[in-house]
Amino acid sequence: MSTKAEKPVLQGQRIKTRKRDERAKFDPIGFRDSILQGFAGIGGTDLEAIHRYLDAAGSKLDYRTYGEALFDILLAGGILAPGGVVSDDGAENGPVRTTVCVFGAPEANIETLRPYAQLFVRLMRRYKYLEKMFFEEIKKSILFLRGFSEGDRDRLSICIAMWAVDGIVDPRVLTFLIQEHLVKEGIAVDFLCKVLLTSRALKDVNQMRSLLRKSGLDNRMMEFLPANKRTPEYFSNLFHEKDLSEIVNLQRSLEKEGGIKKLVQYLSEHLNDSTPNKEISLGVQELAKKHCINESTVIGTIWSSVMSDVEWNKKEELVADQALKHLRVYTPLFQAHTPTARSELHLLIKVQEFSYDNMNFMKVFQKIVMLFYKNEILSEEVILKWYKDSHSGKGKSIFLDQMKKFVEWLQSAEEESDDESEEEEEEA
Repeated sequence: MSTKAEKPVLQGQRIKTRKRDERAKFDPIGFRDSILQGFAGIGGTDLEAIHRYLDAAGSKLDYRTYGEALFDILLAGGILAPGGVVSDDGAENGPVRTTVCVFGAPEANIETLRPYAQLFVRLMRRYKYLEKMFFEEIKKSILFLRGFSEGDRDRLSICIAMWAVDGIVDPRVLTFLIQEHLVKEGIAVDFLCKVLLTSRALKDVNQMRSLLRKSGLDNRMMEFLPANKRTPEYFSNLFHEKDLSEIVNLQRSLEKEGGIKKLVQYLSEHLNDSTPNKEISLGVQELAKKHCINESTVIGTIWSSVMSDVEWNKKEELVADQALKHLRVYTPLFQAHTPTARSELHLLIKVQEFSYDNMNFMKVFQKIVMLFYKNEILSEEVILKWYKDSHSGKGKSIFLDQMKKFVEWLQSAEEESDDESEEEEEEA
């Protein structure tokens, strides 16, 4: 029996690496130097020539890898190091910064900065993959605000406003302003105010409000103030000083809306759990006072909440009894919150509009008015004023016709009362 000798086995293998699989060394400093050399070759601040150079260089300089460095250069003139300073790495080999950038713009105004802002836009249109990097760049620059000079912050705020208004950058990037160190030093609120003022100058007040809404900051404005200064008085004074009185009005409006939501929630919790009307009324008064909700809004909210607390019968002939029985329970609540003719009239209009919007109530309107009249919720004067010229246009002819006989009776009773008063005066 013969045996074959085993072939020797090599210990280890030499793997040949293809050239295309080799990874190039990450070298942002080298990328920066190439860009700065290109800018130097152009000379001056011809932004159109700069754009042509950058547009052509994208195929050679790998913007996909060095997009962050590219945006740093176009924004601050060089590569930004943590804290917002321009890195001086490689200074021994030549310049590390250029003045052809947003921070190097001669003036901090819209007219001067628009071509600088457009340089970013034109590059992103050419190289779409830069868009995502751009959001991260703006986010980073906001976090670095403390390290920038006041002039640089002004220039950046104007550009961000232009980009946000034109839909180039998501306004939600502004939420990164709410950082403790930026808020504490007043940098966050100053920067936001400059963004808002620029957006208003670019279009109008509505644009400014739209920007706040889209950024999600409309309900977070108080967070821009230091914790020990978050009072309505300080807020109002600050934004008036910044020439942004619209923000004060917006804040009041939002606070009122928030108060109304709390009022609706309070009513929905207590209307159907056997809470006494008197107790509900006290809670309503407290919320109205705290959130500055006027009496007309209060009575309108009570009406809407009371009527939405029931699943109404779909049969028209049964809904009247159901409605009157339900409303009779809450007459003390309605009485407590109709202290003036104005609030009474607002309630009457609400009843009219509800009856029109809910077809099963079309024939119940008069009965509800009579219930409120007999329980001294609606006065004769208010009913007559509503009938004459203060009614809603919804179902006008139908409801006026329903109330015609009762109004005529009120008018005749009023005339008789006037005649009796005159006779008493004559006898006296």
